[in-house]
Amino acid sequence: MEVADLPSGGAPLLGEPLPIELGNTAYAVRGQPREGLETAEHLAAWLRDVRSRLAIPLTDADLLDVTADDLRLTLGSREAIRRLAAGAAAGHRPDPDAVETLNRHARQAPRWHELRLERDGTGLQPAGQDAGGTDRPGQAETQVVVCTAGRPVAAVLSALAEDAIILFGGSSRHKVYACQGPGCMLHFVQETRREWCSGGCGNRARAARHYAKVRRT
Repeated sequence: MEVADLPSGGAPLLGEPLPIELGNTAYAVRGQPREGLETAEHLAAWLRDVRSRLAIPLTDADLLDVTADDLRLTLGSREAIRRLAAGAAAGHRPDPDAVETLNRHARQAPRWHELRLERDGTGLQPAGQDAGGTDRPGQAETQVVVCTAGRPVAAVLSALAEDAIILFGGSSRHKVYACQGPGCMLHFVQETRREWCSGGCGNRARAARHYAKVRRT
């Protein structure tokens, strides 16, 4: 199977922080709960769709290597994220079991940063002159990469747990809200004043309010 052909579980991607996006793979359609990560292929497809946002690069071969164990760990992280998101939205203290789950998952795959030279043959920018006409020597072009000693997919899943720790351990947890759309199960990080995860949910909520008002009259 080609990576492009991996079947999606249908979960929405709304541009939220990745831990919230992962939590939102448990979603609803017309008020009916849906599972966006029912199989390892669904997880691989979800990682494919967000891999441009991941700090650790995943190749097509990595995605085709996603296992049932990866799915099990991901679902555990997702449950912890959803419990912490629900608690944050309600103003409650963090759930200790959810905290322990994320801490444990973040430790699963060691990661570190390395400084590397760009692969341009020499690793140098050519010598020349700056804007003021002053001669400048060739300069090394560098980039920071995230490395792991294990499987890249396992490292990504650990990094997602770590991202969730940073989200719920910092001031951003006060911006986590539950969507007020009818039947919606999603959460979002509120950067602007809104009640809904998306415009679609907002439209449905307004329509429901209008319908309820008409019925009362």
